[in-house]
Amino acid sequence: MKLPAPILTILIFSIGFISGFIFINDFSKNYNGEEINQKLNIKFNFPTILLNNLKVIFLMLAGAITFGFSTFINLIFNGFNVGILIGSTFQTNEPLKLITALILPHGIFEIPAMLISAVAGFKIPYGITLYLLDKKEKPITEDDIKEFLKLALISIILIVIAAFIELYITPKIANYLLT
Repeated sequence: MKLPAPILTILIFSIGFISGFIFINDFSKNYNGEEINQKLNIKFNFPTILLNNLKVIFLMLAGAITFGFSTFINLIFNGFNVGILIGSTFQTNEPLKLITALILPHGIFEIPAMLISAVAGFKIPYGITLYLLDKKEKPITEDDIKEFLKLALISIILIVIAAFIELYITPKIANYLLT
């Protein structure tokens, strides 16, 4: 049975997401979000957001040279974080309003960028595995490299758009919807 990279990517991310969603619902009984936010006091700017998100993208893409390990770990970790974020909104009276206000505007670019880079990160190891199983003539073809680079470029473009939206548009939507 062949499990294509996009299905594997979504499956791994979903495992992390469900784990984070369940974890936050159990953890939230002893959680004081306001206290944690005051301790963090993080200042956001475009370079900070972009560099943070690019790190995720490049760690996903690094799966091409770590035989998918960095991609796997980062999919679980980021799925877990998204699960916690979404799960924590369900601790409020209006979870869909919070998700729409704080996550959706930039998330519609950021999450696909992450998943696309993960597919790219699994692409080369998948080709090598097929070669080792005698199901492919060459471990890496020119088409494999072109597809990897195309997916990498698409994910980088999407993450730049997401960072811009996260800094300049999401706060405006959040202020409008939450006030």
